[in-house]
Amino acid sequence: MAAAVDVDTLLGWFGTHGRDLPWREAECSAWGVLVSEIMLQQTPVARVQPIWLEWMSRWPVPSALAGEAPGEVVRAWGKLGYPRRALRLHAAASVVAAEHGDVVPSDVDTLLSLPGIGAYTARAVAAFAYGKRAPVVDTNVRRVVARAVHGAGDAGPPSNTRDMADVEVMLPLEDAVAARYSAALMELGALVCTARSPRCADCPIYDECAWQRAGKPAYAGPAKQVQKFAGTDRQVRGLLLDVLRGTDTPVEKARLDLVWHESGQRDRCLDSLLVDGLLEQTRDGLFALPGEH
Repeated sequence: MAAAVDVDTLLGWFGTHGRDLPWREAECSAWGVLVSEIMLQQTPVARVQPIWLEWMSRWPVPSALAGEAPGEVVRAWGKLGYPRRALRLHAAASVVAAEHGDVVPSDVDTLLSLPGIGAYTARAVAAFAYGKRAPVVDTNVRRVVARAVHGAGDAGPPSNTRDMADVEVMLPLEDAVAARYSAALMELGALVCTARSPRCADCPIYDECAWQRAGKPAYAGPAKQVQKFAGTDRQVRGLLLDVLRGTDTPVEKARLDLVWHESGQRDRCLDSLLVDGLLEQTRDGLFALPGEH
């Protein structure tokens, strides 16, 4: 299986074509890598980079973020989407500051014990911050493995056990090489082996790719669910949060009512924000970001 994505070929390509991203710089701390990984979940690099730079300038260590009010953290999250990630980062920063000497742990099991840190993020931090050998599997990696190794047009529904096992056997044995290989696999999927218009002519492993050898058969597996945004609860939640991000004082519900025409959906979304801890209601019935009243 490993021969399908040759180590030297892939690392040579990555050295020439890998993007110059600030969280890949040698001087970037493990905290910086953790922040980047949380921000990059379901969010493009172009949107993440300016926010990441602002966060690292403002909160260069976990204790700095932990000492901030949760509401201000949600406000600084801006338009990255899925704002519960901001609260998870705040919670993780608090534990790192209090229990780990303000240094993000290096081993996967300890990382997994942090609030809001799942299997992917824990292994990504271990690999990309500490140069450890750990299978790091995101959507891009799954697609590269599906095509190059299994000859399928796409990866189909995720299976954590299967996907991790696929990548585990492909990783070089040496920690530092394996970590860089993981980053290169991910980059190949992001830049070349893309979902809709793969640039096969530019692929460094084109000759070894099982999918192209099979004639690039169309994907015939289960259909993927297309994520909509317009008119969804995600959009309405974002509009409600925008009101609070734009002010540092609690607001009346009547002001929130203006953001969306359908009262049932609007109230449902408002309730969900309260349940998620992204908004709080004051004793006099006003609404505010957490910790800001």
